[in-house]
Amino acid sequence: MKKIIITGATSGIGRELALQYAKQGFKVGLIGRREERLEELKSIIGENAYIKAQDVTEHEAAEESYRELIEEMGGMDVMILNAGMGRIQMLPPWGAESKLIELNALAFAHGCHFAFDYFKEQGHGQIVGMSSMAALVAFHKAAAYTASKHFISTYMTGYRQKAKRVEADIAVTEIRAGYIWTEMTERAKGMFWVASVEKAAEQMIEGIQRRKNIFYVTKRWRLLAWVAKCVPEWIWNRI
Repeated sequence: MKKIIITGATSGIGRELALQYAKQGFKVGLIGRREERLEELKSIIGENAYIKAQDVTEHEAAEESYRELIEEMGGMDVMILNAGMGRIQMLPPWGAESKLIELNALAFAHGCHFAFDYFKEQGHGQIVGMSSMAALVAFHKAAAYTASKHFISTYMTGYRQKAKRVEADIAVTEIRAGYIWTEMTERAKGMFWVASVEKAAEQMIEGIQRRKNIFYVTKRWRLLAWVAKCVPEWIWNRI
């Protein structure tokens, strides 16, 4: 029975991944800030759910929570770094912007570093990072958000290179998601090709199981990714 840790598990994609993995018979270690939501999720899943209420920006405490979940589950095969936040605002206050960077970039990097060290010692494992189509562009209304997704993408590329230079069998999978209906996006405007969270999670699990390097969700976003890479910066600057 595979054992999976998911950060940001109290809502949206993280919650749906937990439900679908549990339905397939996996053990799931769930981390999130809202304890009542974790308890509710555990009551739905049952004995294969292991929960820790934790803010992953508190690095030392987060690492302790990771280790406790691993011990309770009897190991870890996959770590899904899903915790994150989004903000679309032309001039956000610095406090809000720094919090986004702290969570989306620093907490992600800490989790990735921890997982790599653990899997290197274990000899195998898979790190999954929740990136975004935003990793391919910059946008004036979400400068910190798009930069954080660029960071995730580049950081995972570096760790994929590290994985090729160690004896352990470590897969590093980046999920580049388009628009998905979640609490985070329910007030967003101008979305298209929007996927239900159920469909998105199902496709993510497919990409994870195939140990893909980069996986687009939903799959049609691969086309737009190609277009985004071809568009010169002066055009983006006018959008």
